[in-house]
Amino acid sequence: MPALPERMQSGSPYPLGATCDGMGTNFAVFSAHAERIELCLFDPSGKREIARYDLPECTDEIWHGYLPRVRGGTLYGYRAYGPYAPEEGHRFNPNKLLLDPYARFLHGQVRWSDALHGYRVSSPRADLSFDRRDSAAAMPKAVVVDEPMHWTQGNRPHTPWKETVVYETHLKGFTRNLKRIRQHERGTFIALADPYVIDYLVKLGITAVELLPVHAFLQDRRLTEMKLRNYWGYNTLAFFAPEPSYLSEGALNEIRAAVQALHAAGIEVILDVVYNHTCEGSEMGTTMSFRGFDNKSYYRLMADNPRYCINDTGTGNTVNTAHPRVLQLVMDSLRYWVNTFHVDGFRFDLGVSLGREENGFDPNCGLFDAMRQDPVLANVKLISEPWDIGPGGYQLGNHPPGFAEWNGKYRDDLRKFWKGDSNMRGILAGRLQGSGELFDHQRRKPWASVNFLTAHDGFSLEDLVSYNDKHNLANGEDNHDGGNDNESYNYGVEGPTDDPAIRLARDRVKRAMLSTLFFSHGTPMLLGGDEFGRTQDGNNNAYCQDNEISWYDWKLATSDRGRELTDFVGRLVRLREQHPTLRAAHFLRGDTDVLPGIREVAWFDESGSEMTLDTWGYTEGRLLALRRAQAYGEKRADVTLVLLNATPEMHVFHIPQPAVAWRRRSNSAEPTAPEVAWTEPTIEVQGRSVVLLAATVRTDPA
Repeated sequence: MPALPERMQSGSPYPLGATCDGMGTNFAVFSAHAERIELCLFDPSGKREIARYDLPECTDEIWHGYLPRVRGGTLYGYRAYGPYAPEEGHRFNPNKLLLDPYARFLHGQVRWSDALHGYRVSSPRADLSFDRRDSAAAMPKAVVVDEPMHWTQGNRPHTPWKETVVYETHLKGFTRNLKRIRQHERGTFIALADPYVIDYLVKLGITAVELLPVHAFLQDRRLTEMKLRNYWGYNTLAFFAPEPSYLSEGALNEIRAAVQALHAAGIEVILDVVYNHTCEGSEMGTTMSFRGFDNKSYYRLMADNPRYCINDTGTGNTVNTAHPRVLQLVMDSLRYWVNTFHVDGFRFDLGVSLGREENGFDPNCGLFDAMRQDPVLANVKLISEPWDIGPGGYQLGNHPPGFAEWNGKYRDDLRKFWKGDSNMRGILAGRLQGSGELFDHQRRKPWASVNFLTAHDGFSLEDLVSYNDKHNLANGEDNHDGGNDNESYNYGVEGPTDDPAIRLARDRVKRAMLSTLFFSHGTPMLLGGDEFGRTQDGNNNAYCQDNEISWYDWKLATSDRGRELTDFVGRLVRLREQHPTLRAAHFLRGDTDVLPGIREVAWFDESGSEMTLDTWGYTEGRLLALRRAQAYGEKRADVTLVLLNATPEMHVFHIPQPAVAWRRRSNSAEPTAPEVAWTEPTIEVQGRSVVLLAATVRTDPA
């Protein structure tokens, strides 16, 4: 590094973060309550501080300064001076090196030490005490980024929502055991660009990959001491920087290469993002960044006692997105990932927390309004996890237009129906039609319901049909962690078995559930690995299992059983693509005739008779037929009939009138059975299975 100047120039309050212009770097950071902020520069190892400067100006609560001759690759951190008054919500401690909230790249990792706390951990006064130890040796350093962006020609896929098929996966776990990829690249962004990986996703019919958090995250002290690791990554340390372990060569262009390769194959990239809380924890947590810069601004605090954090997230703190500068940070981060890495959308963890204002959840909160009007975010997909643990925390269906939402009721109700629960037939009908009672308002579309059977949080599909109870002992919490209400069923034996009857039942239910998923209106989301029977050995909370429990076992994918299931899922995706009635763009209300005697949607029992109030009210009904019809193209209509049998026994269904030229396109009980014309007035539907009949009918018989 060239000789450094003695003082900083005043610089600019915008943009926030470290901005290199080739001749020097502008540094800008927000703090409404700081009295002084220092910039600390470090040698390339990050171990030795080589210079320290006061930021010379503060404009509109942005502290800023410009340093000539400081260029890309420079390591830095901050120290913030101000009141240490926890009872008032202030926790400034200049002994703690702070990570820039806008850091775009990190050097090093957290080395756990009591010095990371702003208070003396052993003090009887707890967080009211003050710790004078320097935390710099334990902290990662931010890196000034001056890396050119290398993009070749190519457009984003811009897949319409009604055609979207989401594949939720963990970046590392997806390829960590994939032997076809070079060892040092497994589990990183560059592995996503591997032709084998992309070809696999394309053959499966995936249009969007949803990645668990890739923002830099903290390895929790408790897990580290237990020899475990934070695997999922819902513990954000920096909202602009990627997780360093996900870069094989430590270059940001690896992310661009992965996104570019996926885009070339028509696959979008959606990031799971965690803006609802940070890794600093509760008032008893660490001082690494946000807390040290301005605890009272960045976090929601108890109004009557601001010493304490509001904990609507279950993690100890809740980010105060109602504050304009915190809202700006979230928006700047979202735009950065769209503009710099061309990602196609975001899934917001605990999205209800992001919509909380002073009086609770508000679908018209400032952050949601900002997202919906932002020109950069106008053409990306926005998905909310519509709950948190705070008051009124379940807000499924209550997000504003423009957002899709994870439909937890869809997950639970389909599990109950296929498990054989009573009184589920009418409820299932609503789920098949996009959960209109939840989403059919404000001109929202069926795609607003993100339908899923399983997700990263909970059982995999294989475990859902193999375990009655969770088996989380490996997490070190005496099996107390993880949900207890899984709506799972093992069909006779807990865990793996060689019993052919049990294996048959499990496989049939898996295929029936997958068929229901892809024949439902809404946006289908497949948990990665479910297509070949991935198991977590009954662990329904594998957040800390960075090992074989969570990593994909590609041997399963290449087994006969795994290949058969994967091929079947691929066929379901293609059927959804081929039949407009399986992916409607609008909610269907059954009041429109598409063909003589055939409405756009109608429900029947196994006798072929249309459902009545009495048959809907029959609580033990587990047989259902759904006929849909939609005009498309030139003088044609697509007609499909979905037949569902959730009983263990075979049942004969009478095909509703009027007769059309049906073809049996799918039978989940016989996944390799060929398509056949079906002219008989009845059809056998095996126990725990789904049959799809389809026909193309001219709308002008003459």
